[in-house]
Amino acid sequence: MMLHAPQTLTLIPKMVKNPPLKALSLFNSSIVQGLQHSHESIAFTLRILLSSNMLLHSQSLLLQVITGRISSPFFTPLSLFQYLTQPSFSPSSMNQTLLYESIINAHVQSQLPDEAIYYFNQMVNKNLVVGPNTFNNILSFLIKFDSFEKAWTLFNVSKEKVKLDVYSFGILIKGCCEAGDLGKSFELLDQIEELGFSPNVVIYTTLIDGCCKNGDLEQAKMLFAKMEELGLVPNEYTYTVLINGLFKKGLRKDGFVLYEKMQCKGVIPSLYTYNSVMKEYCNEGKVGKAFEMFDEMHERGVACNAVTYNILIAGLCREKRLWEAEKLVDQMERAGISPNLITYNSLIDGFCNGGELQKAMFLFDQMKTKGLSPSLVTYNILISGFSRAEDSTVVANLVKEMEERGITPSKVTYTIVINALIRSENTEKAFELYLFMQKKAGLVPDIYTFGVLIHGLCVKGNMKDAWKLFESMDEMQLKPNDVIYNMMIHGYCKQGSAYRALRLLQEMGERGLVPNVASYSSTIGVLCKDGKWQEAEAVVRICNGQKEKEMQESVNKVRFVGSPKLTSSMATIYGGGEQRYRSSPIWDFSSLERSKTKLHTPDPEALYTRLIQLACKSSCKTAAMQLGVTSALDKASFHSIAAAMDPRNLSRQP
Repeated sequence: MMLHAPQTLTLIPKMVKNPPLKALSLFNSSIVQGLQHSHESIAFTLRILLSSNMLLHSQSLLLQVITGRISSPFFTPLSLFQYLTQPSFSPSSMNQTLLYESIINAHVQSQLPDEAIYYFNQMVNKNLVVGPNTFNNILSFLIKFDSFEKAWTLFNVSKEKVKLDVYSFGILIKGCCEAGDLGKSFELLDQIEELGFSPNVVIYTTLIDGCCKNGDLEQAKMLFAKMEELGLVPNEYTYTVLINGLFKKGLRKDGFVLYEKMQCKGVIPSLYTYNSVMKEYCNEGKVGKAFEMFDEMHERGVACNAVTYNILIAGLCREKRLWEAEKLVDQMERAGISPNLITYNSLIDGFCNGGELQKAMFLFDQMKTKGLSPSLVTYNILISGFSRAEDSTVVANLVKEMEERGITPSKVTYTIVINALIRSENTEKAFELYLFMQKKAGLVPDIYTFGVLIHGLCVKGNMKDAWKLFESMDEMQLKPNDVIYNMMIHGYCKQGSAYRALRLLQEMGERGLVPNVASYSSTIGVLCKDGKWQEAEAVVRICNGQKEKEMQESVNKVRFVGSPKLTSSMATIYGGGEQRYRSSPIWDFSSLERSKTKLHTPDPEALYTRLIQLACKSSCKTAAMQLGVTSALDKASFHSIAAAMDPRNLSRQP
């Protein structure tokens, strides 16, 4: 039998006679029995709870009202909140501050930010003091749901009207860092100190993480040093974010030094620390070191996760230790960790690069039977593998299958196929696909697409069209990178166009790019062939200036530098490990700006030697002798070069 609102009149006296928890139990029982509550009965129950500071219970009750678990024909959630917050509602009957905080927190839990802010503003306008916990809950919620600007505005409008604590600042600093606005985060750090609060380890760690993600490693290291000056002890997360930041910037030595310091200070590495360091070892090709850390994790009782195994599997695959990688997958499953999409992508990529395409297809089918859906990355890996094998039938089938699954080919997919066509010397078909990609598929070519096409034209000696394509990059607001410049320089040198090559070398310098050894050497060679010794020596001087600059900077920078050969450049472009798969179904090219090979400017002495050799070979002995003097080569080096060209030069002194 359904109970009606008048029966709440008999329930209320019973609740009054009991302690708060017993009263709440009676209220909940009445809900189960089907009693239809009114504004008054809900308000009475809240008064009992709030008078005993049972804030969580009152919040839970209001949450049930908002979500509809408590409903009645006698009120709606909106009418109830209007009743509870109306000016005529007697403040003496209920703690208004606690009531508002319950209402605000219930709306935060219900993921209703606008309503939470509405009641927050109403609370402030009534001159009720908002506690830091309630304010912090609103800020956290807004930042969590990508409403940073709203959180920033609310903070600045309200900071003079609410009680703040160090956590309020910490929450907003985290939001600033996630939004990439480090300027605001440092403003907040200054405000913390002005208000007399002491920034804690969490705040400094958040700032260090933000600086690392923004690429400002110097600032991150300064913050880390300041922590120690203030007597704050970095925890495992502080160390991990800085170690990871150093690795991502290419500062491997610094990262490993910090890892050693972490252990010396007695800070036990976490799972994330181990994963970060193991990944770097694998990137360096030191898979054995990574496995030593893997064993250390087991000894220390640090549980591995799928990421740990994926790092090691990818490392083994890069070293072509494919069967060991498969065994590790078996070990992974025995440990109760299921291989995921990244695991299979790494294995498939490894077998494709190893030329074992049938095995790659077997793993592809196995992945699907286990309920894992292939991603765009999976298809791109297979398309790349079969394109290299010039198996156009399988490539076409893979493209068809991915489209049937609702996966649209990306610019990466098109670039892979264009590359295959270029390699098979089907340049015309490659350019047809390039035009289709833009006009039909609506995709804008990127720097890698241009690189593939320009290389194809340079190889064929079609520098006229290569130059047109090179210039068209500016129209698309794309800046050629080192690889493309080096391709063009090499192409012009093969053609014997010394001054065009020289102009591109100069342009690279103006843009802050550094030519590779082949570009310097080829340009010098073609200049010498034309008898332009002064220009050739000028190139060596440019190179020497670059060498001195690098020594002064003394920074281990990592750049995306490739050889003029497409096989090498494409290996750099489409190589790599787990990172490219983790965050997106398409390849993240930002990580590809970091080559795994350190940049080395050619040794000027070696280039002078090359110049002298060419001069001697061309019977330009005077030029050779002059270059020997200018280069300041030691006598033994000069004599050995001269003797190799003409034994009579032994009598001469440089």
